[in-house]
Amino acid sequence: MNLLFAVNDGFVDQMLTVVYSILQNSRVTHIKMFVIQEKELEQTSKIYQFCHENQVDYCPIIVTGNEFANAKITDRYPHTSYYRLLAHKYLPEDVDKVLYLDADLLCINDIKPLYDTDINGYLYAACSHSRLTNVTDVVNKVRLKNENADAYYNSGVLLMNLSEIRQNVDPNDIFDFIENNKFNLLLPDQDILNGLYGHQIKDLPDEIWNFDARKNRTYEMLSMGEWDLSWVMEHTAILHFCGREKPWKSGYFGRYSALYKHYSHRALQSWFKENMQNDLHVKNSKFSLEKGQL
Repeated sequence: MNLLFAVNDGFVDQMLTVVYSILQNSRVTHIKMFVIQEKELEQTSKIYQFCHENQVDYCPIIVTGNEFANAKITDRYPHTSYYRLLAHKYLPEDVDKVLYLDADLLCINDIKPLYDTDINGYLYAACSHSRLTNVTDVVNKVRLKNENADAYYNSGVLLMNLSEIRQNVDPNDIFDFIENNKFNLLLPDQDILNGLYGHQIKDLPDEIWNFDARKNRTYEMLSMGEWDLSWVMEHTAILHFCGREKPWKSGYFGRYSALYKHYSHRALQSWFKENMQNDLHVKNSKFSLEKGQL
């Protein structure tokens, strides 16, 4: 399974939590983890240790030269958020399919059926959250000038048909779209994806592959009460912690807070143990030296 992330140093722990949850809950024998980054991540040693312990191939991709220098960025949407749009340019030519994942996800059931989805004839496969929001598909189609799109898709879980993308996605089209719509982009990279390629995306059920963790009650209402907590734990594969409130931040009290903290703790426990032992060794050495001087 080829996984793709695009993160800065602020999301390394979260990315490793995603991968750990996949390893625990999916029928996958081998993972290649491609990570697009603007410079070598400061926590690279932590990533390598995690990957060694979990038999994951870590494949860092350093992007030199900021092709999105003029693109809109915010604290939630840094330059790295755009790089998934040019993944086909950065990834090795022999990689013909990859699953891009945001770092604010949790896998709680098997995602292999998602990875094995047939997307011949499509560029991408993704989920729409349109049913859950007040923003309609019609408004987004008009705003982004792509009335042929079936829906407005969330770009946080994106299965990529790289063979088709390499033949159909021109970087210049992306740069031109950014320039021509720079005052019209609300969710920058996601708007670009939908504006240019929304009509070439295979629609997937979000209650399975991209469950918006903020919208529990909405899902239950849509399903006439069927998609409750028990149903989610049995059927949903990916929980997506959309929005500003995140389960790793203090003060988060969402329904899946404890579940996320459990996986995060398990994913990083060996790293914390090793560092605690190193700190203890340093303190003991310092104490012994001071005692000797006395």
